[in-house]
Amino acid sequence: MYAAPAAPLTRRAVLRTAFSAAVAGGVAAALAPVLRARGPRQTLTPAPLAEETYRGRHISVDPASAQVRIDGRPLHVMRRADGTYLSGVNHFESYGTPLELARAAVDELGTSRLALAAPHHG
Repeated sequence: MYAAPAAPLTRRAVLRTAFSAAVAGGVAAALAPVLRARGPRQTLTPAPLAEETYRGRHISVDPASAQVRIDGRPLHVMRRADGTYLSGVNHFESYGTPLELARAAVDELGTSRLALAAPHHG
């Protein structure tokens, strides 16, 4: 009923244990973001339509799709690679949000109205 004497620690056994612990720690660190992401997902509700009257013009912006309408007519909006927006009314200057872009388009249009969108070719 006596325990067998423990084997002396060798350099090989110490290195093997240290290497195994390092590999296990690396695997755990690599898998941690994946396991954390498996939690319950948040459901995102769409942002409400932003509507305002600016200089007597009715502006409506759908932030989710970056669709802009001025007095009910669509304004062609393009998103740049840096996250800013530009429009067909003034395509030389970019703006941080679609609402800023719509206000600048109203300033540029003055009393003119947007033309109705022409059908795309193709």
